[in-house]
Amino acid sequence: MSALLLALAAGAVVGLALGALGGGGSVLAVPALIYLLGFTAEAATTASLLIVAATSATSLYAYAGSGHVRWRAGAAFAAAGIVPAALAGLIATRLPQPTLTAGFAAVAAVAALRMLRPAAGPADGTARAVRPLEAGGAGAGLGAVTGLLGVGGGFLAVPVLVAVLAFEMQVAVGTSLLVITVNSLASLVTRSGGAAGLDWAVVAPFTGAAILGAWDGRRLAAKVSGRRLQRLFAFALLSVAAFMFADALV
Repeated sequence: MSALLLALAAGAVVGLALGALGGGGSVLAVPALIYLLGFTAEAATTASLLIVAATSATSLYAYAGSGHVRWRAGAAFAAAGIVPAALAGLIATRLPQPTLTAGFAAVAAVAALRMLRPAAGPADGTARAVRPLEAGGAGAGLGAVTGLLGVGGGFLAVPVLVAVLAFEMQVAVGTSLLVITVNSLASLVTRSGGAAGLDWAVVAPFTGAAILGAWDGRRLAAKVSGRRLQRLFAFALLSVAAFMFADALV
């Protein structure tokens, strides 16, 4: 299969995950870029940030139009993650490829296990007031993960928004897209030199397919149980994590 077709297929899957679950797309984007399209770990994390930032921003527009974004909470998460994302982005450029691969595999495994756990929250499902320290601490951690491994962090943001702030799933997904967009852009600032050497003949169609896939993912989320989508995605992530761990140890 040609690189163009692989990029289009992988991009569609990444966008579908982002649109339906508000995160997880970048956890698939990085291994797809490495193992299907031949990118190095450093180039894959940089390309992933570009792809996820563009896809999240367009999907955020759709969620905002339907009132499914809590701007105050999202701004608190995003603001706290800007500096950690930028600093971690600098560190990532100095790490060896096996270390990045192993770190990414660990994050993918954690994300999968977290998705398999039932969401916790108040029985009445009502959202409570945003606590600045909770939002800030979680946002800083998400920013650091984004900058270091090239992931948007939505797969961690959504569970936090549901469990800690008691957001309903649709609102948590929409708000996480704001966090993903800001964190990805902050990390890209420190990786601007690496972006110049990317294979744009692959990255551009990958991004376009992801953007279109995100719109389909949003429609899918409205029709299929969010819990069922999470479980299917979690098992796929566990498989990816196991493969990447084995590759890092070789």
